[in-house]
Amino acid sequence: MKRITSLIVCFMLFGFFAIRAQDIQIKGTVTSIENGEPLPGVSVVVKGTRIGMATDVNGEYSLSVPSDATLVFSAVGMKSQEVEVAGQSVIDLALEAELVGLDEVVVTALGISREKKSLGFAVQEIKGDEVNKVKGDNFINSLSGKVAGVHVKANGNMGGSTNIIIRGAKSFIGSNQALFVVDGVAINNDNLNNTGQKSGRSGFDYGNAASDINPNDIESISVLKGAAATALYGSRAANGVIMITTKKGTNVPGKAVGVRLNSSVSLGYYDKSTFPEYQQEYGGGYGPYYSGGD
Repeated sequence: MKRITSLIVCFMLFGFFAIRAQDIQIKGTVTSIENGEPLPGVSVVVKGTRIGMATDVNGEYSLSVPSDATLVFSAVGMKSQEVEVAGQSVIDLALEAELVGLDEVVVTALGISREKKSLGFAVQEIKGDEVNKVKGDNFINSLSGKVAGVHVKANGNMGGSTNIIIRGAKSFIGSNQALFVVDGVAINNDNLNNTGQKSGRSGFDYGNAASDINPNDIESISVLKGAAATALYGSRAANGVIMITTKKGTNVPGKAVGVRLNSSVSLGYYDKSTFPEYQQEYGGGYGPYYSGGD
């Protein structure tokens, strides 16, 4: 039994040293493809394993790897590259910088473009395509659930007004509607219906002014929140600003003037089973109170 155990251990050690015997020593220098300067701190790892190291201050590395291994070179801000060893003993590599859009640009008050990280107030931007995915008679309804802190309350009837409030109501008796600004032009989105229309007693709800904006013309929507974001628009922007930037024409070489047609149809119906039931058998009688006589 001891002999068998000894043989097994010997075979395992022999197999281990046989595998390790295939390892070769790899060294090289990692530089930048832009200026040829050495890159320190570049991770050099054998693909699929945890075997690896980082380059020193001179961009050099030295590593023992299997002869059929693949080395992965990676660093922050640089494009990763994979190189097959294929029996090589020296592998020098030049890494290319990876351009990443870290600075998000948003449109602020007066249509000024600023880097989002440099702003001292809250601004959220959505693209025009986001309000065009689901067609509707009022694009404001499409903002619901897409912007933080924005409450949208839509009317049930077609073409009716939509109430949009940013970060809650601020007035008990005045309007809490956000100010709409389209390419620098302010639009008052207050509900101008009379008392009877607002309470549903008489007339029709003809909607707000902002509902006339064509969603197909919108390129981006910036929602400015807070007093600091809306200070340039004065007291009108006390409830926040919905800033809309429309699309601009572009000159495409080799292409003639193009025309794009957008069309949508909305159908609505009422379930008659939900209507209130009225009796039509009995009516008001006649007496002294109605006729003034006996």
